[in-house]
Amino acid sequence: MKAAFAITLVLAAGAAQAGRSCEQRAPEALNVQRAMTLAQHTAAALDASGAQVVLLARAGQDLSKYGLAWSHLGLAYKDGARWRVLHKLNACGSARADVYRQGLGEFFLDDLHEYKAGFVVPQPDLQARLLPVLRDNAQATRLHTSAYSMLAYPWAQRYQQSNQWAIETLAMAQAPQAATFTRDRAQAWLKFSGYEPTTLHLNAFTRLGARATAANIAFDDHPNEKRFSDRIETVTVDSVFAWLNRSGLATPVQLVR
Repeated sequence: MKAAFAITLVLAAGAAQAGRSCEQRAPEALNVQRAMTLAQHTAAALDASGAQVVLLARAGQDLSKYGLAWSHLGLAYKDGARWRVLHKLNACGSARADVYRQGLGEFFLDDLHEYKAGFVVPQPDLQARLLPVLRDNAQATRLHTSAYSMLAYPWAQRYQQSNQWAIETLAMAQAPQAATFTRDRAQAWLKFSGYEPTTLHLNAFTRLGARATAANIAFDDHPNEKRFSDRIETVTVDSVFAWLNRSGLATPVQLVR
C-alpha cells in the first residue's frame, strides 16, 4: 500500500529517524550550529559541482565496526537557489516509514555521529531523468513501501529501508516508462547494472536480540540459506557509492566537512 507523502521538518516530525538515535531531546546549541555550518558548506560544494541532482549521505551512526562510513542516503536536487533533499525516514519504535522533503539544514540537524557529508554526482542524462521525478510527489513515492526494516533484503519487496528506496527510485527514473515501473523491475535493473549489496555477518544471537528488541528490524525477508549462515545482505550508502563509481553512473565520492 502506498503511504501518503509527508512534507515536514525534522523538528516537527520528532519521531522520524534514519541512521540516528531515537532519543527525544531538545537539540543542543552547539549541534545546531555544527549542522547549519555543514549545511552551508554542503550547499557551496553542491553549487560548485554544477549538478542539478546528487546522492547525498550523512553519518548519523558510527558504523565503523562494519567497515561503513555512512548511515543514510538522500536524493538532493536544485530548487531555484536552494537545495532540497528527498529521503525516507523511519518512525521511531515502529516498523513504518515515510518519504520526506527537507532543506539541507533539516537533513543535517539530526543528532549526527560525525559532522561530515558525502555526495556523488550522477551522469548528466541520469540527472535529467531524476529531476522531474524528485519534484513530483506522486512519482517520488511510486515505489515507496511503508513497511520498514533497517536490514531489509535488497531483492525482496516485503520491507523497504531508506537507502533501498533511494536506489529503487533512481532505477525507476532511468526507465522510459516510469509510470508502469514496479519494485521488481527496479531490482532487476539494479542487478543488471551491477549493484552489489553489503553483506553483514550477524550471528543468530545478534539477530534474535535485534528482532526481539526493535520493531524496525526484521530478517524474515532474507533467504534461509543466507540468514542461517549469518550472512545478512542489505543496501548501504557505501555499497551504493561504490557501485555508482564502478559502473560509471556517477562521480567518485566528494567529502564535505
